[in-house]
Amino acid sequence: MSVAEVCVSFTLAPQPNSVAQARRLLRAQLGVWAVRDDDACDAAALVLSELVTNAVAHTTSRWIVCELCADSGKLRISVSDEGCGPSVPRPVHRGADEEHGRGLLLVDAVSSAWGVHEAGPGVGRTVWAELRRTAAETSRVA
Repeated sequence: MSVAEVCVSFTLAPQPNSVAQARRLLRAQLGVWAVRDDDACDAAALVLSELVTNAVAHTTSRWIVCELCADSGKLRISVSDEGCGPSVPRPVHRGADEEHGRGLLLVDAVSSAWGVHEAGPGVGRTVWAELRRTAAETSRVA
């Protein structure tokens, strides 16, 4: 039997301290949804941190909206902004000495799927990722 998907969303200011706030709100919501798998919770926190960081660092958006959705098998994390960045987000392989630029590579590594929906400059962009609700499910997929 499948449980219907449930979603919550929250809006953040495009400021660096919003990343920690997003993680706190995520962890609280995962508790409400009784997601008890520490690895799944850590992966979700990593993904949300990277997506919010990118929205803060790479756009001139006036707002960031995070949406968290869950059903019996997966978690979906979406981060939307006004899409004011210079290009569509994509993973970039960086040199060993570079300090930044690996966020989407991490998202790709821990997610079962991810992508970008581009509505247009000033209209909006959403970067989303799906994760398994439990680490056991992740290992079966890999």
